[in-house]
Amino acid sequence: MIDKLRAIAIFSAVVDQGTFRAAALHLGLAPSRVSQTVSDLEKSLGVTLLYRSTRQISLTHEGRTLHEKALQMLAAAEDGLDAISPLSKEPAGALRISLPAFVTQTGLLDPFADFAKKYPMVSLDLHFTDQRHDLIKEGFDVAIRAGWLEDSELLTRRIGNIERLLVASPDYCASKSAPAQPEELEEWDWIKFAMRPGKSELTSADGDMVAVMGQSHVLVNSADALYEFAVRGLGLTAIPEPEWSLSPLGIHAVWPDHSRRENLTTIFVRFLAEHSTGRSS
Repeated sequence: MIDKLRAIAIFSAVVDQGTFRAAALHLGLAPSRVSQTVSDLEKSLGVTLLYRSTRQISLTHEGRTLHEKALQMLAAAEDGLDAISPLSKEPAGALRISLPAFVTQTGLLDPFADFAKKYPMVSLDLHFTDQRHDLIKEGFDVAIRAGWLEDSELLTRRIGNIERLLVASPDYCASKSAPAQPEELEEWDWIKFAMRPGKSELTSADGDMVAVMGQSHVLVNSADALYEFAVRGLGLTAIPEPEWSLSPLGIHAVWPDHSRRENLTTIFVRFLAEHSTGRSS
């Protein structure tokens, strides 16, 4: 049974890391050893757990079921270790974190570096992407998300804001009449971001708010692409010296209610909240 539990833990690491090679590096084992362990586990169970290709792996139905149970098993084991070795003495372990790609270009990256320096016994596995991950199924401990959060069973904490501006290329602005009111922007071309609502809320200096739903024929899933297409004159993302500004974009940390690294996750999120508030791009 002990050998099978070890094999399940190695299988879970392969799923979490995305490849056999990455899992081997994470575990400090030879890639061939990791691959053989998973193959032996599949043989003993009589099922296929992973579909393998030269570049990636994907879970079968049986693999997905086992991985979900494996996460619960590992969480219970880590809870036991936490109970006899409190993290308050010296936080240690590993955190797998998903966060937006644009964070690399902002001051929001500073507290991550500060955390790594303060807690050298904690390993941070950071995944920068504009695609939204399923924290539980994909084995993430915490995610940093920008914008408006949907209702869910995940725990959340606001860790800061990013101020935003409407921007467009000079040539595109010159092709349009200067708007007197936000409603006139409905006729402008907008470059839309797939991860955010279609409407944009603008607020005046007096606190008045107007929601604008501009027309769009360009939809992207990358924050960097928003900038690049705006530079190329495809639409709105700035109005020179605007009297109206976009509402700040809230930055939140979200994590499962029963995290497999609950204490370490709490320490990490609290650190971000205390060191990130008020930062902007």
